[in-house]
Amino acid sequence: MTVENFRTEHDLLGDREVFAEAYYGVHTLRAVENFPITGTPISIYPELIKALAAIKQAAALANHELGLLDETRCNAIVAACKELMAGALHEQFVVDVIQGGAGTSTNMNANEVIANRALELLGHRKGEYQHLHPNEHVNIGQSTNDVYPTALKVATWFGIVGLIEAMAVLRRAFEAKAEEFAHIIKMGRTQLQDAVPMTLGQEFSTYAVMLGEDEQRLREASMLICEINLGATAIGTGITAHPSYAPLVLQRLREITGIPLETAPNLIEATQDCGSFVQLSGVLKRVAVKLSKTCNDLRLLSSGPRAGLGEINLPPMQAGSSIMPGKVNPVIPEVVNQIAFEVIGNDVTVSFAAEAGQLQLNAFEPIIAHSLFKSVSHLRNGCLTLAERCVKGITANADKLRATVENSIGVVTALNPYIGYANATAVAQEAHITGGSVYDIVLSKGLLSKEELDRILRPETLTQPVPLNIPTKSN
Repeated sequence: MTVENFRTEHDLLGDREVFAEAYYGVHTLRAVENFPITGTPISIYPELIKALAAIKQAAALANHELGLLDETRCNAIVAACKELMAGALHEQFVVDVIQGGAGTSTNMNANEVIANRALELLGHRKGEYQHLHPNEHVNIGQSTNDVYPTALKVATWFGIVGLIEAMAVLRRAFEAKAEEFAHIIKMGRTQLQDAVPMTLGQEFSTYAVMLGEDEQRLREASMLICEINLGATAIGTGITAHPSYAPLVLQRLREITGIPLETAPNLIEATQDCGSFVQLSGVLKRVAVKLSKTCNDLRLLSSGPRAGLGEINLPPMQAGSSIMPGKVNPVIPEVVNQIAFEVIGNDVTVSFAAEAGQLQLNAFEPIIAHSLFKSVSHLRNGCLTLAERCVKGITANADKLRATVENSIGVVTALNPYIGYANATAVAQEAHITGGSVYDIVLSKGLLSKEELDRILRPETLTQPVPLNIPTKSN
C-alpha cells in the first residue's frame, strides 16, 4: 500500500494510519484490533445501525434548535444519517458485536462514519475533522451511556415489530389447520397415555392460541423499552447537555422513528438499570419454550410413518438419511427446537449481564444487545420457516385417527356419569386385558343399551361439554 492509500488520524494514544477510503476512523480501528472475538461485525444488525442513525439525526436537529450546532453542519449530519437509515454504508460498521467499553466502540463507529460521510457531502475529504468532527459535532450533548442503550431499545422495538408479524403468520397457519381439521376425531393424551377423545382441530387451535397470547406479551414488553435515558449523558446528571436538550431530542426521535418513546423520570436510575432488557428476554424465552413444545408435538404426532404415532404427515422437505433410502426427517420443527434452545441460553446470558453491572453504568450491554438481537431475529425467521415450510403443508391421517378412538379404552371416561366410576374401571381393565372394545364390553354386561351407547359416544358428545341425559332413579 502507498501513502496515498491511508490518512493519518490522532487519538489519545497517538497517531494511526487509517485506510483513506474507510468511513470509520481511528477509534473504530483500535476497537477492531482490540476485539477480534466473534468475527461478526455490528453491521449484522441493520436495525441497530438505523437506530444509531436516528438518534444522531435527532441529536443534530435538537442541538441546532438550541443554537449549539450551525445549520450547515446540521444539514450534512442529517443527510448522512438519512442515508444510513436507508441502508447505505452499513458495511462500514466493523466493530465486533462483543466488545468491551459498554458500547463506546459502537458509538464511536457511528460518530466517525456519519462525520466522514457528512464531510463528503460538504465537499471535504474524509478525516478533515477541522470542518466537522465526530465528537465535537456528531456526538454533541451525548455520551455512549445514553446513546447506546437508547439505540438498543429503538433497534429492539423494530425487531419486535417484525417478530410479532412473523408470529401472526404462524398463528394464522395453525388457525387454518384447526379449521381444516375441525371434524377429525382423535385420542387426546396425557403423560403420553391415552386420555379422552378430541378433534385434531382442537389440538391445532391450542398452538394458535399460545402464539396469540405471546404476541400480546411481546407487545406489553415492548412498551417497557419505550422508556429511554437520552439526555442523561455520562451517568444521568446530563452533564455537557443543554437543559432543554432531553425533551427536545425525545420529540425529534419520536418523529423520526414513530415509536412512542418517553424520557425516564430518573435518568441516573435509567442509565444503570437493564430491567427492561431482562423482562423482554424473559418473554422471548417464553415464546421459545412454547414454540419448542409445539414442535415437539408435531414431531411426535408425525412419528413413524408406520412404527410411530403417524397421526399427521409433515411435508417432506429433504432426504433424511445418507444410508436409509426413503427416510424423511422432521427437519423444520427440529431447526425451530434448536432456535428455542439458543434463545433460552441467551436469556441466561442477559440475566447474568444485567446482574453484573456496577454502580452508575452496566458495562455489559453489548452482550445483552447481541443476545437479544439474535433471539428476536432467529425467532422471527423460525416462525416464518415453520409456517411456510411445515404447518401449511400438514395433512391428517383421518381414518387412522378414528380407528384409534374406536379401539381406545379412554372412551370409557365418557361413560362415568352413566355407569359409575367402579363399573367404568372394571370395563377399562377388561378391555385392556382381553383386547376387546369398551363398546362391546358395556353391551355384554348390560350396563347401557346400544341406543344409549351410540348417543353418548357420538363425536360431538366426546369432544365438548354437553348436557347429561341421566335418568333419575326413584327411591
